[in-house]
Amino acid sequence: MELNEIIAQRKAKFESLQAKGVNLYDNPAFSGSIPIRQALDNFQEDKEISLYGRIMAKRSHGKAIFMDLRDSTAKIQLYIKADIVGDDKFQLLQDLDIADIIDVKGRLFMTHTQEPTVKVEDFTVLTKALRPLPEKWHGLKDIELRYRQRYLDLIANEEVKKVFLMRSRMIKAIRNFLDDKGFLEVETPMMHNIPGGATGRPFKTHHNEYDLDLYLRIAPELYLKRLLVGGLDKVYEINRSFRNEGVSTKHNPEFTMLEVYCAYANYEDMMNLTCDLIITLAKDILGETKFSYQGKNVDLKPPWQRRSFAEMVKEKFDIAPDDEAGVMLKKLQSKGFAKGVARLTRSQVAKIIEEILEQEMNPAPARRGGVNVHPAFVTDYFTNLCPLAKTKKDNPLISERFELYVGGLEIANAYSELNNPQEQKKRFQEEIKEGENTEKKSVDEDYILALEHGMPPAGGLGIGIDRLVMLFTDQPSIRDVILFPLLRPQA
Repeated sequence: MELNEIIAQRKAKFESLQAKGVNLYDNPAFSGSIPIRQALDNFQEDKEISLYGRIMAKRSHGKAIFMDLRDSTAKIQLYIKADIVGDDKFQLLQDLDIADIIDVKGRLFMTHTQEPTVKVEDFTVLTKALRPLPEKWHGLKDIELRYRQRYLDLIANEEVKKVFLMRSRMIKAIRNFLDDKGFLEVETPMMHNIPGGATGRPFKTHHNEYDLDLYLRIAPELYLKRLLVGGLDKVYEINRSFRNEGVSTKHNPEFTMLEVYCAYANYEDMMNLTCDLIITLAKDILGETKFSYQGKNVDLKPPWQRRSFAEMVKEKFDIAPDDEAGVMLKKLQSKGFAKGVARLTRSQVAKIIEEILEQEMNPAPARRGGVNVHPAFVTDYFTNLCPLAKTKKDNPLISERFELYVGGLEIANAYSELNNPQEQKKRFQEEIKEGENTEKKSVDEDYILALEHGMPPAGGLGIGIDRLVMLFTDQPSIRDVILFPLLRPQA
């Protein structure tokens, strides 16, 4: 049957229900109703019960009808007989379809096949679904349709729902972990006068009352470090950030980050915090520290590896941190990379190197049994890649920074935070001169002013929540862990 015919039939049933005096889309009292999972966990034969949910299956047997009712917690079978609910009420069932939402009252019993069931004594039609659920949803080839109609994806696919339930549990567990360690959760502005806190192209907006151009935040970093100046020594924010850049399996223009800042700490302390946090999450969420991600066997057992970015670059490209941009580019091109590029800034060349080396941190899974991988901290990044990080005492060309890779995903980024206002201003000016961010045309003087009042030595950490959920739920794309990812408008 064509979709239009199905919709027409459902609309006719809607009108039939109305004609029979059914007050559709009503909002009755639900004070006595309980979740289905609670009913199943506390099952008692002949117990009187009230439940609500969506009809997921319907099977007629003469003067009796079986239905499957599901809410957000579980599914249960319904048994409805005409001589119990009455003929008039029973006739209403002819106008009910899969996907309709009802409220039922009855008594629990166990069938001869040992299936928990509700013998329905009364029911109320709450919502008539005018469109059917998709058939054979698991076999749909159009993955984008699942993202566009996530509400149907959640109804049809229990595995999808589990991903987002786990995401919610993970964020709660992160809060508990940090709260227990004395960190304070804060909120900082999402609209900034000057884009900053990370490298990225911002989204631009305009405030009419102030006649002021503003930018959706790339990162909350500079505001969180202002709080360190203000004496809030341990802060964190689970934040939405925005970057007006490419979309991929690892990038969405709107994403969720955890950023943590701790006064009187450095990047080594952030390594320890990161390791502790992720192992704790794995134990709480997965129940173990070994799991599989996209064919790779991940083992979180410490100690975690450390790999030097500077050493990898030297070994692979013979590039040193003090090489000029032109020299870096020639060395890259001699190895077959950046072909056809005539001139790049030093920072741009370094970013190309970083992208290439990311591939080294993402080994292909073996055909049988998978490949074993361990978390790896990549350290010793070039200073010109890290405008907000302190440099190493023995080498100003190398920063006190790490990135964490787990299962081939870049999960975290951390620094010993630069707190020298003069050096920070100089770095900002160099960043503007190189034109890495075309929207950033001036130094954030207010942030420099804050540093001039004295920011204590500190460690800062950023963790991509979306990627961490990808890792723990074995999802190949960031779109699989964001409820409503950004998509092109449909033609």
